[in-house]
Amino acid sequence: MIAAAVLPDNAAALVMPDGWRYQADFVPAMEENRLLDVIATLPFEAAKYKEWTARRRIVSYGGRYDFSRNVLEPAEPIPQFLQSLRQQAANWGMLAVESLNHATIAEYRPNTQLGWHRDVPQFEMVIGISLAGRARMRFRPYPHQKGGRALFAIELEPRSIYLLGGSARWAWQHAISATAELRYSITFRSRRVHFKRAVPTGMHNTDP
Repeated sequence: MIAAAVLPDNAAALVMPDGWRYQADFVPAMEENRLLDVIATLPFEAAKYKEWTARRRIVSYGGRYDFSRNVLEPAEPIPQFLQSLRQQAANWGMLAVESLNHATIAEYRPNTQLGWHRDVPQFEMVIGISLAGRARMRFRPYPHQKGGRALFAIELEPRSIYLLGGSARWAWQHAISATAELRYSITFRSRRVHFKRAVPTGMHNTDP
């Protein structure tokens, strides 16, 4: 592993954990502009984690996680303007499009960060797409050892896509460093087939 390093795509493929995939320039520039035009009209709300209100703002479809009760509540279905991207993301991730039944759009204003976490256990596969701005995504093993640091990081470029599955999904935490520019992420998730309600420490539903 390379400690605290930002790695090019080909190097990242050599050291990132099993279940991680990344591709730059996944979304065409014209499609990015179309998505951003719609996203600008959405009713974003500040993400809340129990008593804490985040700087990051979100809109969720297919389910909305209540951190005060650790339950996934109903939400509006994934809208039409995301359906083409959902299909393309499913194809790229070699998943059935119907399995990606949850989507979150997150707004990262400049100087917005996302702390160390794993996604909540109700979800299995996670596919994230970056729009408008870039972000630095860091990884460290889970469970976290006191004093441990990020082992590696990768720059998520605008219009890129990544997938978290397997070890990358369950045996690692990730975080987003404070952003330098406005950025949006669209995260699609599949529901976990066999789920026990207990929520392990260090998991929450967030969207790099």
